Amino acid sequence: MHIRADAIILSTRNHGEHGVVARALTRDHGVQPGYVRGGRSRRLRPVLQPANLVLGEWRARTGEQLAGLTVELVASRAALHDQPLAAAALQWATTLAAVALPEAQPYPHIHDALGGVLDAIEAAPSARGWAAALARYELVVLAELGFGLDLDRCAVTGVEEPLAYVSPRSGAGVSRAGATGYEAKLLPLPRFLIEGGEAEWDDIFAALRLTEHFLSRTVLVDRAADTLAARTRLVDRLRRAVA
Repeated sequence: MHIRADAIILSTRNHGEHGVVARALTRDHGVQPGYVRGGRSRRLRPVLQPANLVLGEWRARTGEQLAGLTVELVASRAALHDQPLAAAALQWATTLAAVALPEAQPYPHIHDALGGVLDAIEAAPSARGWAAALARYELVVLAELGFGLDLDRCAVTGVEEPLAYVSPRSGAGVSRAGATGYEAKLLPLPRFLIEGGEAEWDDIFAALRLTEHFLSRTVLVDRAADTLAARTRLVDRLRRAVA
């Protein structure tokens, strides 16, 4: 097995005295784990930080063997780890991909969405430019893993009309007319998730509540407690930042 590709570092764990096992997301080969010899060294630790873009080369004698991995830094986001809000966003975005995606299965749309979020965080660490993109990224993860929301038409009226809510059970969209009398039981659907564009903070937090609901009951159902802790810290920091 030999793969050479650009990749986003998702996570690392120590292995042996000096090495680490890194998990990185490539566009065409999905999540690829690899053993980095000397990965805990002063030279390689900054390269292997989550969210960095690297050129990775994986080599293994068989597909079942953990590949050896060498990395060359392409773009570093290490400086963002010194900014609490940006660091929390980087941690959650990469953790979601690391935990949710199976190995060696390509998810180019998730790769591109993650790269877009990371670029946005780098461009605007204050969150004004990336919080909406984060919610859209989470929607892409849900859709690509088979848990996408059904937002083509109102689930109650059956008509293609502007949607305002989502059923927390089925993930189907509901219009304002269809939701009459049941608004409190439904999840608000901010328009920017469908139409794109900028969003106000109330809509962003509503979008993050929506995606968290479906992530916790589908993609992260067996790992919600541990994995969603990073997301909770991020949302708490966002609320404090815009208060």
